[in-house]
Amino acid sequence: MAEMDQALTVAKVVDEMRKAGTAPTDQSLNRLAAQISGGFKAKKEEVAILRLSADGKVLSFLFPLKLSVMGAIPVTTTHSLAAKTIRDKRGEIVNNFPTYKHPTIFEAIDLSEQEKALPIQKIMSSPMLVDGKVLGVIQISRKARGGEPIGPDFTPADLALLTTVGTILGRFLAELPAPPSVPPKSSPQA
Repeated sequence: MAEMDQALTVAKVVDEMRKAGTAPTDQSLNRLAAQISGGFKAKKEEVAILRLSADGKVLSFLFPLKLSVMGAIPVTTTHSLAAKTIRDKRGEIVNNFPTYKHPTIFEAIDLSEQEKALPIQKIMSSPMLVDGKVLGVIQISRKARGGEPIGPDFTPADLALLTTVGTILGRFLAELPAPPSVPPKSSPQA
């Protein structure tokens, strides 16, 4: 039942964004991330929303906001979980992320004055699918320094909820123009 409440809460926030009739504002994305994170006992800064470019070649961050101006992830990146999620069109849970070979460039960025960079310890990633088409990726992570409390492992039920949330958000993003590709020189491999 809590899963249904979470999905309905996210749907309400997305509907308010839709009614605004414009691309999501920083304020609306912050509010959305706060709603999403609450359902997974995560922090707002542990939510990542990435949008696929119009040509399907790169993923750009919508959230966290600071990462939206830091670069993009080419879909061909070998060890990126977000890129793998796009290519495979299926979600994945990694409860021991430090052992998962992955680029760490985005993990090293302080997201705000209050939120200093912490390595991802656990993560789940789901495609935002609408009518069989992938529009982006939504991820929830648990960040902490090694040896610090991390929180519970993600479960298949968590991934199912994230997939539902991704579909809700994906339907809204499908109504907006897709972002253009970013030139390769400004796209760090992440």
